[in-house]
Amino acid sequence: MSNDTPPPMPDFPPAPPAPKKPRNWVVIGTGIAVIAAVIGTGLFVVNSRDDSADMGSASASSTPTDETVTAAVEEEPTPEDTQPEIMALTDAVEYVDGFEMSLSDYKRGTSSEYSAPENTPYASFTVKVNNASDAVVDLNSGYISCFYGEESREGELIFSSDPELGGLPSMQLRPGRSASARVACQLPKGEEYLQIELAPYSDAEPAIFAGNVK
Repeated sequence: MSNDTPPPMPDFPPAPPAPKKPRNWVVIGTGIAVIAAVIGTGLFVVNSRDDSADMGSASASSTPTDETVTAAVEEEPTPEDTQPEIMALTDAVEYVDGFEMSLSDYKRGTSSEYSAPENTPYASFTVKVNNASDAVVDLNSGYISCFYGEESREGELIFSSDPELGGLPSMQLRPGRSASARVACQLPKGEEYLQIELAPYSDAEPAIFAGNVK
């Protein structure tokens, strides 16, 4: 009778363990930070962070900070004094163009019957002008006005031939030349305050002289 039992398998030595592959990633810190290195095609780095605190910090640091500057305070312009300057009756006036003017030699009197107006008390004075500018000045375009008393009433100009009383010098005054004229304004007896407004030519700012005439 034949034996059908297969013969026992021969004993082979165990297979050697598979060699360990070199590690190509590393975990850094407590978060998930994977660095993958690809050899042969260069180095490719992948950072993956799921730490919400780190993300918030990064977001805050990337927000630009608005700059704060301190503006200087500009000084407010000083308002110009628009009030006219009041000068004494004997003051001299000099304009920016070099033209000069002065009043002097005040006298009181009464106009004669040959004057206009006649029999009128007045105060007379000498007006002297000096053209120290570089241009001819047209004195025909000037004017003079007088006021007297506490109520500033307008005083008439007195025109007379004896003594010679009239208006301002009337001429084309050349540079370096001077001229004068005797002017009289109504000033009633008992009144002393006299105000004289005078512009020697059309473009000149009027000068104001004021004071008491005894």
